[in-house]
Amino acid sequence: MKKNIIQIMCIAALSFSCGRNDEAADASGSFEAVETIISSEATGKILSLTISEGEALSAGQVIGAIDSTQLYLTRMQLLQNKKAILSGRPDTKAQIESLKKELANAIDDRNRIANLVKGGVASQKQLDDADAKVSILQSRITSQSSMLGTTTSSLNEQAGTAEIQLAQVEDQLRKCKVVNPVTGLVLTKYAEQSELTSIGKPLYKIADLSTMILRAYVSGNQLAQLKLNQKVAVSTDDGHGGLITTEGTVSWISNKAEFTPKTIQTKDERANLVYAIKVSVKNNGAYKIGMYGEVKF
Repeated sequence: MKKNIIQIMCIAALSFSCGRNDEAADASGSFEAVETIISSEATGKILSLTISEGEALSAGQVIGAIDSTQLYLTRMQLLQNKKAILSGRPDTKAQIESLKKELANAIDDRNRIANLVKGGVASQKQLDDADAKVSILQSRITSQSSMLGTTTSSLNEQAGTAEIQLAQVEDQLRKCKVVNPVTGLVLTKYAEQSELTSIGKPLYKIADLSTMILRAYVSGNQLAQLKLNQKVAVSTDDGHGGLITTEGTVSWISNKAEFTPKTIQTKDERANLVYAIKVSVKNNGAYKIGMYGEVKF
């Protein structure tokens, strides 16, 4: 009788085990997020870096500053250089106006002498001299206009070069402000206030945790059941022995196989080659990077 009871209990246990296997997940993996390392865009002493690990930041938020004293002084020098260059431009209008007035007087004299020549009072030589004076003044105006235009153009070009240098310095000054580029949570802080930094040196790491990615692995047989943008069920432990299940979307399917990672078990444990997939899940705060998760197709 006792032997029969044991046999019945074994059969029941096997039946329960089979039932659990039917409910087993099709794939499993761990959660990850898109992590971004924010680096310094300037070189100098960190005057402030007002962030802490675990802090939520918004895109465009100013979170620190790097010493910009030398850049500011360079900017002031370039402004003075530009001002000095532009102050050397000649007053073309004033210089040409004086010649034009002289030309107008010379034309009046020539016309008066021409009338005198007609009356026989003045000689032809006087008229020729007056015509020559008018011609000379006209040539001087043309030459002076060309010379003044060339000088002004050259000085404008020099001022333009200073303007470009000024724009470069102002761009460097803007980069002395540490502006957070993406919305997310600070994962790691690499630098502190009063430390020296340089261009390209990491300051902190941030990740957008509003949408988490579950990286899982499926066998070649399961691959035919999946397609991009497919809705799947994603389950995680609730901390009380149960599961929390939510909806996810298949956002990526690898196009090549790889050997099964040691930490991952697929539904078909005999498979040596698997395909990686990514499932995007909206995060309400329950999902953390590295947390284990299961996928059911």
